[in-house]
Amino acid sequence: MGEQNVNTGIRINKYLSEIGHCSRRAADKLLEEGRITINGKVPELGTKVQSGDSVAVDGQSVAGMEEERSPRVYIAYHKPVGIVCTTDVRREPNNIVDAIGHPERIYPVGRLDKPSEGLIFLTNDGDIVNKILRSKNGHEKEYVVSVDKRIRGDFIAQMSSGVPILDTITQPCEVEQTGPKTFRIILKQGLNRQIRRMTEALGYEVVRLRRVRIMHMQLDLHPGEWRDFTETELKTLFELTSDSIHAPDDR
Repeated sequence: MGEQNVNTGIRINKYLSEIGHCSRRAADKLLEEGRITINGKVPELGTKVQSGDSVAVDGQSVAGMEEERSPRVYIAYHKPVGIVCTTDVRREPNNIVDAIGHPERIYPVGRLDKPSEGLIFLTNDGDIVNKILRSKNGHEKEYVVSVDKRIRGDFIAQMSSGVPILDTITQPCEVEQTGPKTFRIILKQGLNRQIRRMTEALGYEVVRLRRVRIMHMQLDLHPGEWRDFTETELKTLFELTSDSIHAPDDR
């Protein structure tokens, strides 16, 4: 990998994404942890993979760019409470990968907290992951939430207009009360533990949180069940993300 190749090749995070090994975000984490090698050496940030390079993760070689690329997989999963949205099967026994047991190497699109449940996508298509996740793309996610006490006062109005959390104010969103202690909320953001932090900031505690929709896909599975996207669902997904920015989110 001499100086003549400095402007050629492909960045390691994009390389791992394109061959279906993991998302770019996950690849960045692997790189930070020193778990990736190129030709037997741990690369620096921004290192590019050249044709003929040998890439390994945790000492195991990964597939070549074209000749061994895995078929594209897109599935919907009803994540139960207790499952963790991580591909780190070594450190987390309740990881989402083992819970599904898919024959292809897949990874979750975004996350749901361990105590939360509901719809989540998994795929080995790194580009679609970034297009869905980037907050600037504004793709909707809908949740049904139960809190620990009766909803009173201007709670719904405050939730919908914006709540100060994580040194920012959440974007305006659609919120509807559905019962004495329940509400439905539609987000286009994806801040860490956003709904839980918002409710806590207003003096409530979430006792159940279930994601019932992502974009055009409704939750239609029992906890622990998964299925492939239908051809129609996949076509709609590509249409909805056709104008999306595909660079990873900075958050």
